[in-house]
Amino acid sequence: MALSFQEPEGCASIWDFVNEVQSRLQALAQDDGLSDDIGDNISPIMLPNPDLGNLHEIENHMRAANSTPGGREALAKFVLSQDYIPKLIPLVEMAEDLESVSDLHRLCSIMKMLILLNDTSIIEYVVTDDVILGVVGALEYDPDFPLHKANHRQYLADESRFKEVVKIEDLGIKKKIHYTYRLQYLKDVVLARILDDPTFSVLNSLIFFHQVDIVQHLQANGPYLKELFGIFGPAEQDLQRKKDAVLFIQQCCSIAKSLQINARAQLYQNFINNGLLDVIQYALKHQDASVRVAGTDILVSLIDHDSLMVRSYIFKAIQEKSKPLTDTLIELLLIEVDLGVKAQMADAIKILLDPNANSASLEALGRSNSDFLAKTRGQLPPMPQPDSFIQNFYDDSVRKLFQPLKDLEKRESMEDLSIQEVALYAHLVEVLCFFIRQHSFRSKCFILSEGLAARVAQLMDCPEKHLKLTALKYFRTCIGLHDETHNRQIIQHQLFDPILKILFDTMPRDNLLNSACLELFEFIKRENIKMLVQHLVETYREKLQSITYVDTFQNLILRYDQMLEPPTTQELDHSFTSVDTDASARNAAMVNGGKWGQGLREADPDEEAYFNGSDEEDDGLPSAAKPVLNGASPVKPLVNYPDDDGDEDAMDILATSAPSASPHTMSTATQTHKSPATIASPKPNAGSPPERISEKRRREEDEEDELLASLSSSGTKRRASLSSNSSVGSLKSLRRKSPNISSTKDSGGAPKKISLSIPLKSTGEGGEGE
Repeated sequence: MALSFQEPEGCASIWDFVNEVQSRLQALAQDDGLSDDIGDNISPIMLPNPDLGNLHEIENHMRAANSTPGGREALAKFVLSQDYIPKLIPLVEMAEDLESVSDLHRLCSIMKMLILLNDTSIIEYVVTDDVILGVVGALEYDPDFPLHKANHRQYLADESRFKEVVKIEDLGIKKKIHYTYRLQYLKDVVLARILDDPTFSVLNSLIFFHQVDIVQHLQANGPYLKELFGIFGPAEQDLQRKKDAVLFIQQCCSIAKSLQINARAQLYQNFINNGLLDVIQYALKHQDASVRVAGTDILVSLIDHDSLMVRSYIFKAIQEKSKPLTDTLIELLLIEVDLGVKAQMADAIKILLDPNANSASLEALGRSNSDFLAKTRGQLPPMPQPDSFIQNFYDDSVRKLFQPLKDLEKRESMEDLSIQEVALYAHLVEVLCFFIRQHSFRSKCFILSEGLAARVAQLMDCPEKHLKLTALKYFRTCIGLHDETHNRQIIQHQLFDPILKILFDTMPRDNLLNSACLELFEFIKRENIKMLVQHLVETYREKLQSITYVDTFQNLILRYDQMLEPPTTQELDHSFTSVDTDASARNAAMVNGGKWGQGLREADPDEEAYFNGSDEEDDGLPSAAKPVLNGASPVKPLVNYPDDDGDEDAMDILATSAPSASPHTMSTATQTHKSPATIASPKPNAGSPPERISEKRRREEDEEDELLASLSSSGTKRRASLSSNSSVGSLKSLRRKSPNISSTKDSGGAPKKISLSIPLKSTGEGGEGE
């Protein structure tokens, strides 16, 4: 139905269908009134009374109805309203008595179709006490396996599988426990091969809601919890009952993983208040492996829920001088034979010692229900700071944890390791890598004092490849930190020897072990860890040169040779200490002065002398010998004014480049720019505040008006020669003779700017401009 809305035609057909149904409903409401069974009137389903003779007809009718959504709904309503399932159940025994295999196969197909209708009411009905055995009896004869028969009835009829550790008084809760068990059996065993997604979802939903009701009832029942945890007291001598109690608590904790955060936190809090941690201690030390696994599962569930809470209780035990839970975990990791328990113990240790560990679920709880979280936290012992908790672990427990690695020093051969020892060393190296990443300075001091790096390298001599990889992972972790302490330790103990040995042993093959070694050396080369590059090339140069199927080691040697090469003359010329680069950088900074108020400089004495000199001195010099102001390029202005004064800047460049310009160039430039020429002189000292652009423009216009007025009043008209010498000399003369020019100086005597308007008039080619 949802896919119909992808196209306009689908929407239109759905709308027509809705209109048609509405019109029918209105007609029925006017005639007979609305009925709840209106769907039956649209597409009624009628099945004959079940009998061994008409099973084939019933099966065909059900298959036809099962092909459409409306038919499925009508079939489900008919089956529930007519109590059709109880009528089918007696036929199973009749067919068995007659040994009619074909009828039994048809009954199995009919039962499958009824369950796969995905109707919640039907599924809840088939697991009730009255009909469950008949339903699974029919499902024992699967037509897909005609020569085999299952024994579902025998399994479900065995009441010894249901154990009440503490008697449950509520009959409704007890029935829900039975129903949930049967639903799980249907989902996991009977229908496992034929389940589709909708039926699987319906079964999971029913199981989940039943489990929530059961756990909520039990954890809110104070007397029940008191009696349950009282089993682990000294008065109880029945060991089997204690084992059943541990398994029951494990089931409750596994169900709690799917509960909402508030309900899960409340459940764990009630369990802890009644002594859950003592139960965990008891289970971890139990001689039965299944009980140890159950205790580990409970602990991991609790740590995943809230590791800070578990830390607080461990810290409390340390303060009370009792054995903390961490020591129990370490002992179990070292002596446990079951490999699954070993793995869970290593994970639990890492989570407890993670300084950043705090369950995301608790953070969500704090956001959604801060009052409940505060209440829960208020009932706990004071929370230790992660640093103090971790420091206590390094003071008292860490040596016990890594003692097996330390003992490898006395071991001569690594060829005869047992499966348990291989698993133990792998877990210890993984935990050590975790400590290196999370507890940098503490783990560094501990590894140096105990010499564990050499012991980890010793593991590379064992025949197990996965243990070699784990040991290699340790060195990759250390090198990846760029820590000189770890690098010096690797160099000091020659710990690249076993790594290169593995590389040469696996060199003809492209396998994981060989690739991991290559990646380690590639990382050293890429990150240019100079200490390690120097050590590798100086110590193993011949070995590295012999490895040619990858270019990593050739580049490593090249990187080392480049490190030892003296700097070339070209590099010295381009080094940042050269005088030319320094001077050019300073000049660039002056010319390309940055923001307002930056890049300002004091007046240059050479420029002042040039403007104060006589015209005759200038005329005597050839144009090529004229000095370039301040050593700057002749096409650059003396001061870099903003871009919005484009015309003035152009004339600044023209005036500045006049001494070196040819007469023809000057004439072309003068005819092209018919705007007032602006000659820029040095700005005031950098200490003076910068002017606003608008104020600067108004001041320049006032100065131009004042200069024009003084020129017109004196009646002086200068003929502007287009030669470079005469034009610049005229500007100098104006500056010396005109009293209005001198008025543009600031209070310190330094000239601000000279603005001169010269009306130009072209008189033809080669003529003078006026």
